[in-house]
Amino acid sequence: MSMDLFHSGEEEDKKKQAPLADRIRPQNLDEFVGQEYIVGEGRILQKMIKEDKLASLIFWGPPGSGKTTLARIIAHLTKSCFVQFSAVTSGVADIRKVVKEAQPRLKVYNQRTILFIDEIHRFNKAQQDAFLPYVENGTIILIGATTENPSFEVIGPLLSRTRIFTLERLASEEIKKILDRALKDKKKGLGEYKIKIDQEALDLIIDGSNGDARVALNAVEIATETSKPEKNGFRHIHLREAEEALQSKALLYDKAGEEHYNVISAFIKSMRGSNPDATLYWLARMIEAGEDPRFIARRMVIFASEDVGNADPQALSVATAAAQAVEFVGMPEAQINLAQAATYLASAPKSNASYAGLLEAKEDVARTLNLPVPLHLRNPVTPLMKKIGYGKNYRYPHDFPEARVEQQYLPPGLEKRKYYRPTGRGFEKKISQRLKDKPSG
Repeated sequence: MSMDLFHSGEEEDKKKQAPLADRIRPQNLDEFVGQEYIVGEGRILQKMIKEDKLASLIFWGPPGSGKTTLARIIAHLTKSCFVQFSAVTSGVADIRKVVKEAQPRLKVYNQRTILFIDEIHRFNKAQQDAFLPYVENGTIILIGATTENPSFEVIGPLLSRTRIFTLERLASEEIKKILDRALKDKKKGLGEYKIKIDQEALDLIIDGSNGDARVALNAVEIATETSKPEKNGFRHIHLREAEEALQSKALLYDKAGEEHYNVISAFIKSMRGSNPDATLYWLARMIEAGEDPRFIARRMVIFASEDVGNADPQALSVATAAAQAVEFVGMPEAQINLAQAATYLASAPKSNASYAGLLEAKEDVARTLNLPVPLHLRNPVTPLMKKIGYGKNYRYPHDFPEARVEQQYLPPGLEKRKYYRPTGRGFEKKISQRLKDKPSG
């Protein structure tokens, strides 16, 4: 009896020592905050749980949005055995062990096993293949959690056998609700402390959490523990304590994952939309997250021709110079060069006429294949070539006014095609007028 009491007390101590985010974790759907469109009354996941028709699932969403919590709630409500893996530390041998234990559990006790794999995107194809047969035959119910797009990171056969639920970043009011509960809960939260938190400090923590409940809870816990009680017994969390608690927060950015592509996409679209302010913001996001500056520079060189083009021919020179500066100067100083080039590109007149023309020309090339080069455009490098008409009747442009002369340059059948249609923006306005002037001939 005394041994049981000892173990019971030991477990209680462990719970008290656990981080606030784990202590305050919801135990049922009523306590769960956010993702109403998935777990709200009458929504599909709630129906699956209530009707005991649970299938394998993948929760895709940003950190701190409730993926692990939902998996634990499901296991508890369905009375299933819950086994948690981290794809970072677990391998095929661990999966086989779980399957070996799950088979008699299902057959003898009719208890299902939920295998929860956190960061499932880190499992390679062979590892995912290892548990696929047991998902297919129902030995295990898989719940995967990932911050990366499962379409790119999870094998097709597994995707086709799972239901994907997309979780959204928690809204500010949802983070506030979670913090309020943690501050008031005397048993599992911080309610045993007398805490007074300034509104500006609370707002900073909510905004700084970036929709991640764990970040917000950790910040409040650190700020509470580092604030000394005042004479009246209250722990007063000012803006300073909130800033210190949040200072180690990392940006949500994975250079190998989807957020990498999301941010560079926002950067390019901001330049294309001629918004230098947004362009600088997304550039700063990439720089602060440690993105390779050469990658940023390469994208700007491409952008200079794809989206600015001849509306400002200088744009390509500016972008190329920035790319050279990255190699020559290096970071952190090269961020100044990147900022100059990015704002130049964002502010420049835009034209994709060159790129659009190339795409049209490529379509004609694919459709018509190897149309012959007109004889007068061919170079007669041998006497035989000259004899059969190579270069005959070619009109040398420099012999004509403005060095322009009317003659057939496209292959037969495509003579009337127009690929390059300059806009009326920037320098292309001059190009457009130049092309409208009829050449000699």
